[in-house]
Amino acid sequence: MTRVALLTYRGNPRSGGQGVYVRHLSRELVALGHRVEVFSGPPYPELDPGVALTTVPGLDLFAEPNPFRTPGIRELRRAADWVEFAGMRTGGFPEPLAFSLRVAPILRRRRAEFDLVHDNQGLGYGLLATGLPTVATVHHPIAVDRELKLAHTPLHERPSVLKWYRFVTMQHRVARRIPLLLTVSGASRDEIATRMAVPRDRIRVVPISADTRVFRPGSTPRVPGRIVTVASADEPLKGLAQLLDAMPAIRAECSAKLIVVGKPKEATARRLADLGDVVEFRSGLSDMGLAELLSSAEIVCVPSVFEGFSLPAAEAMACGTPVVATSGGALPEVVGDAAELVPPANPAALAVALCNLLRDPARRAELSEAGIRRTAEFSWRRTAAATVHQYHHLLGTEAGTPVPSGER
Repeated sequence: MTRVALLTYRGNPRSGGQGVYVRHLSRELVALGHRVEVFSGPPYPELDPGVALTTVPGLDLFAEPNPFRTPGIRELRRAADWVEFAGMRTGGFPEPLAFSLRVAPILRRRRAEFDLVHDNQGLGYGLLATGLPTVATVHHPIAVDRELKLAHTPLHERPSVLKWYRFVTMQHRVARRIPLLLTVSGASRDEIATRMAVPRDRIRVVPISADTRVFRPGSTPRVPGRIVTVASADEPLKGLAQLLDAMPAIRAECSAKLIVVGKPKEATARRLADLGDVVEFRSGLSDMGLAELLSSAEIVCVPSVFEGFSLPAAEAMACGTPVVATSGGALPEVVGDAAELVPPANPAALAVALCNLLRDPARRAELSEAGIRRTAEFSWRRTAAATVHQYHHLLGTEAGTPVPSGER
């Protein structure tokens, strides 16, 4: 049995993939006989029975309904509180650093209770001071997000973007000090090696998966012309702007409606003005609600400029829904032959691929079957078993737990 302190500076399962990763990995590690305790800053994750949660409260200065609030003086009790407050007031994103400074002393006090620390994309300086062997998962380097954000930002606003992403320098420094990094695809491994200057022999690929207990073929009827995309993070990386730019051509050529899982931001709202009722946004969906929506679509579109893995693509394939995706990042690795691929950041190519597939029910049926076969190659149990193998590599102990036969 390996005793794991699993860290996540944010655990929200409805915004981005960090909370999803922590929930499913921790559940499957416990199922394999290991002891896992999750340490999380707010918002806290949803965890399954058998997984302990230790909350590491922060100021949560970006939370709705009062983002960028000024905390009361009584809230500023420790150095990490001042780091978080000062970082926010100077235009940065201080949560990864502040969380690491809060959790490090907790782990030092309890170091006899754990064999190792597994950090989830935080990479704060405090991670170097826990006194425990450490492995970290980097889903993809945030430098990719920074580069794309700068490319889509007017020149006079770029200094603010650079301030926000100051934490990236810290993450690169910490990553180079950690003996073992895990990532979710070969594309992410290449980006980590190049952008973070981490030697490739210290980066191991452990793919993740859709939760096939929820995302699976069902009886939900397809809605003719329905296209669904998931944009929980409305950032240039996700390519939502290019998909919205493709919608006028799609509307002119074929009958279709786009449902976006997420909330529109200001820049997105401006694009919506000319699209009328062709685009609808939905948010706050449960996992089951998302699965039903994906299953109801004739196509799920993943227009990302770059993906480290893409859970939405895997979830759509697991539901048997045809996928149109870009070739950005790891998407070709994830979808294999189970999707139509187009170049990233190309609205015209997206429009052609989506309209062609909407007109071709035989091709949609082929992709549906291919997607179901493809997702059988992934599972959270296999992810957990491969992760344990890397734990043993870090600790210099015996080979990791084999994947039980028949587990998905």
